[in-house]
Amino acid sequence: MDPNRKRAIRLTVALTAALLLASALIYVSFSAGRDELTASQLIHRAKPGGQYILAGTVEDGSVRRTPTVLYFSVLDPHRRVAVPVRYTGEVPDPFAQGRAIMVNVTDDGGTTFVGQQNSLTTKCPSKYQAASGSLASNAGEPASRAAAVAG
Repeated sequence: MDPNRKRAIRLTVALTAALLLASALIYVSFSAGRDELTASQLIHRAKPGGQYILAGTVEDGSVRRTPTVLYFSVLDPHRRVAVPVRYTGEVPDPFAQGRAIMVNVTDDGGTTFVGQQNSLTTKCPSKYQAASGSLASNAGEPASRAAAVAG
């Protein structure tokens, strides 16, 4: 067989295999992801035994602790709907009422969703707000110089 033809066949086979592997990787990466759900979406979509990512705000007055379990409700940011969560595991330091959180939950078929252990994450609002005031434009300067510029 002609060497040029052998090279062309090998190249075609290698490119086809690479394309199939890339397609499989893309499919797996997109199908493995789960969407974040708000409280109202979770109420409508949840099925017993299902696992979901719940995102929202910790409802004021809903936090209750026992020695091993943290109980709280997650409020939908767009509606006055909240779902109760029973959580065990590490609680982030910035966790508080009114904070935005995400937690992996399982629907156990009861009235309360069960938070998966150590899946609770909290967003700290100060990290996501724009800086204000005259010191904001002096970021990175020594404190004494920034104070002199501001005052």
